[in-house]
Amino acid sequence: MRKVPYSIVLVDDHQIMRDGVKAILARTGEFTVAGEASGGAEAVQLCRQTRPDLALMEVDLPGLNGIEATAELLRHVPLLKVVILSQHDDEYSVVSAIRAGARAYVLKKASEADLLDALRAVAKGGSYLSPQVSDQLLRRIQRGDLEAGAPASPLDALSPRELQVMRMVAEGRTSKEIAGLLDLGLQTVRSYRKSLMKKLNVNNVAGLTQAALAAGLTRLPRSGSTQSS
Repeated sequence: MRKVPYSIVLVDDHQIMRDGVKAILARTGEFTVAGEASGGAEAVQLCRQTRPDLALMEVDLPGLNGIEATAELLRHVPLLKVVILSQHDDEYSVVSAIRAGARAYVLKKASEADLLDALRAVAKGGSYLSPQVSDQLLRRIQRGDLEAGAPASPLDALSPRELQVMRMVAEGRTSKEIAGLLDLGLQTVRSYRKSLMKKLNVNNVAGLTQAALAAGLTRLPRSGSTQSS
């Protein structure tokens, strides 16, 4: 049987949140913090270096968001177990996180006991959803939204990388910025942009942004951002 403590990387762009979680974990003696990251790309690099048992991940992160970072992490560190800790209880965030490979989704309004239950369950190979999140998914199932025959969104045909690029374009990032964040060539990013417009039948960045907002892929473009190529 696996001995504790389990190593964990904390990923949140608010230091006060990471400090609070560290205090909770320290009282249990069951987890040791292997590192901290404030952004998605930083989290991927850190976990590749430290190979922790768990990552506790926020959704709203600069650069790669928590869902995208989860998918990237599991490509590079397949044995890692990801627990999402987020303020967002909307269906898109929850379902996207699970599809990306997260083993648990815990709301920030949950209790300390709920967070520890989630971490313990996932550390031992299980999964966990906050009760409010479980209710959201149950309602989707009852409506038939998760059935195989349910109407597909145009975004369902896009790859994870295409969704990453689309979100960043919608948030006003330039192709050069996106290339740097995703470690891609500039021409590759521009090709993704053209391909996205063709697949979604839109003619410009404004159309991509509208589609991303309508699907809940992003919430608002960055203030003061430009949308040049």
